Amino acid sequence: MVAKRMRLIVNPAAGGGTAQRAVPAIERNLSERGVAYQLVYTERPWHAAELARQAVRDGVDITVAVGGDGTANEVLNGLMQAKQAGEGAAAMGVLCVGRGNDFAFGVGAPAVIEEGCAALSTDHRRIVDVGHVGGESVPEGRFFGNGVGIGFDTVVGLEAAKLKRLRGFPGYLVAALKTIFLYYHAPRTRIEYDGGTIDQRSLMVSIMNGRRMGGGFMMAPVSEIDDGRLDLCIASQVSKVGILTLIPRFMNGTQGTHPAVRTARTERITVTAIEGSLPAHADGETLCTDGRQLTMEVLPRQIEVVCRSSEGGG
Repeated sequence: MVAKRMRLIVNPAAGGGTAQRAVPAIERNLSERGVAYQLVYTERPWHAAELARQAVRDGVDITVAVGGDGTANEVLNGLMQAKQAGEGAAAMGVLCVGRGNDFAFGVGAPAVIEEGCAALSTDHRRIVDVGHVGGESVPEGRFFGNGVGIGFDTVVGLEAAKLKRLRGFPGYLVAALKTIFLYYHAPRTRIEYDGGTIDQRSLMVSIMNGRRMGGGFMMAPVSEIDDGRLDLCIASQVSKVGILTLIPRFMNGTQGTHPAVRTARTERITVTAIEGSLPAHADGETLCTDGRQLTMEVLPRQIEVVCRSSEGGG
């Protein structure tokens, strides 16, 4: 059964303009499948969140993020704001036209536009967890669907954004190699979570609701987005050569066997900078570049997401 009302929120700048160029194909595919929809464009940062919240107020059944992880994060935030304000609820869809598309990977939404439109037409859904990050460095708070990265991977994301000719995983890989020479003096951190407290110099702390970051780095290869837990991947400081040896492990999801890496699961975690500061991102969107303290927690079973009908995960 086709959804009653569907609204597509298009970020025309996503993927270096790929989203704008993909609109005719999206419209054709949805029309061929008999899907009724409305289409709106974002005009500024955070506009997708406003449009998603308004869609809930308008009684839209499925709100679709047409863009990358940043667009998906804004739509997710708008839906969660509407829900928490008691304004109603809408399911979330994703059509992938961005760089990483890691949120879509985690929830099991297709990466190819034609398959994504087919998923929207069949309207198969799953209920997923949502994360929230707040604290001294992000007093306004922010929801996330895929994960929060603190340290090395945040700097990688900032460097990847500067690479105009490389998109997707190749861009993140080049940025990671470049970042090794920019950022490897890890801040001293205090990490408090369900399993105890860690005081160490941390190269990177990844707090995952999904599985993947950067389009190909398996930060939490066994994570499930509906298990009521956040998966942690905590790397202590290593040398530049040590970082080089870790990168293939993150690509294969085998970093947990490295002596500098600790993995765990938790419902809540607080990371505090004792020396230095915390650059951090949520779903690839910069939260802060010199943070002092961040707290992440999982909110179980918050929203419905349209995904492949043949599988529940990514």
